[in-house]
Amino acid sequence: MSKSSDLVQGTVDLLILKTLALGDMHGWAIAARIRSVSNEVLQVNQGALYPALHRLEHAGWIKSSWGESENRRRAKFYALTRAGRKYLEQEQATWERLSAAIALVLKSVPG
Repeated sequence: MSKSSDLVQGTVDLLILKTLALGDMHGWAIAARIRSVSNEVLQVNQGALYPALHRLEHAGWIKSSWGESENRRRAKFYALTRAGRKYLEQEQATWERLSAAIALVLKSVPG
């Protein structure tokens, strides 16, 4: 990620969980989906993605299983758990409230 698109700590987790709400995906597909949906602005590199996936799995918010990717290679697929779905809803509400408050400050302060 470039300096202009550095993500606030915890945001990568939220983006991964939101992406997995669409269905099971392997790591590369998760990163590609985030990059695509953000119009190439957000790029989650492997150094951030895989530690986040391990952290989310350890927390019980996602689970993993081995499968075959679209190019017929063995890949670890990740899926959102029920606890992960609930956590995602809470975190998304928090993010929306926080980003709305930040927008208010940015609009109110002459710059």
